[in-house]
Amino acid sequence: DFQFIHCECCQQESSNLKLLTCLHTLCFGCLSKNKPLGQCPVCQTAIPKASGIPDIDNLLFTNLQARLKVYKKIVDGVGLFCDNCKKASEFWCSKCEEFLCTKCFKAHQRYLKSHKAKRVMDIRAGSANDFLKDTGRTGNLSCSNPTHRSQTASIYCKECCKPLCCICALLDSQHAPFCDIRSETERRQEELSTMSQELKRKRSGFEATYAALEDEAARLEEAQREMRELIRQRVEQLVGLIRREEEELLGLVEARQEQGRRELARELQSVAEVLRRMEAGERLVEKMSLYATEQEVMDMQPFIKGSLEELQQLQLAVDRDKARPGDLAECRARLQAL
Repeated sequence: DFQFIHCECCQQESSNLKLLTCLHTLCFGCLSKNKPLGQCPVCQTAIPKASGIPDIDNLLFTNLQARLKVYKKIVDGVGLFCDNCKKASEFWCSKCEEFLCTKCFKAHQRYLKSHKAKRVMDIRAGSANDFLKDTGRTGNLSCSNPTHRSQTASIYCKECCKPLCCICALLDSQHAPFCDIRSETERRQEELSTMSQELKRKRSGFEATYAALEDEAARLEEAQREMRELIRQRVEQLVGLIRREEEELLGLVEARQEQGRRELARELQSVAEVLRRMEAGERLVEKMSLYATEQEVMDMQPFIKGSLEELQQLQLAVDRDKARPGDLAECRARLQAL
């Protein structure tokens, strides 16, 4: 169920995942190997970063890997000791990210009543999805001020486009009024969801074009087969006199067919690459909606939004009025003249 958090090139788990502008996720190793080509190995989209390694980390996938490791540790039941007294743990606090024994749990609940620690056995009985959703909801958003990283951000400055803690908001009188950080993260998530839905509708046009190009390729193959048969029938009537003409006609058909195949292959590849980018975008937005913490939404949404906007601006490049690739009109005219 969670293969999507692995590198899309080598399919291996990695702690250093990078998000490309085409919205595919690759590990640092695969990007380093692919650096001379300067393009995504999944859809062949150019990587604009000069070094060939994008700056943005896929925080969503990296954090999901870390949370799944905790879940696996709980399910396996190996090495589950209280982080405070090293006794056998019975509880897990997702906010503190600590295992607790029964005694430490009681003290924890006395001083941190807002933290909802869960029994290890209850987590083990549930699914990985349930665990990820619970831990995702408990994640705190940190203040964007480097000196206040330990403070929880609950306010958003629309002027700076940054999350702030209460202290920063009180000191920054120039940018008031502010808005609630939760409403801003919800707005960003909804914006991505809306863009994803619009992209889905646009994707149908690319899929139709892809299907039409496949039909065109099949037509080209059939036209080639029919023309070769016709050429052979006519040439057999003039055996000995027009053998040379037969070879010229067959060569012409092959040349036209090869030209058409190359043109169609280029168009098919181009549309397929866009479709793969769209699929990656839809999948990423879906996983953001399911599993992203507010921190991840704030860090990743502008980058993903830019890539989705780029995809939305793409237009179908197929002009149905132009001459079809691999046209055999010249060959037919020469055959008629013969």
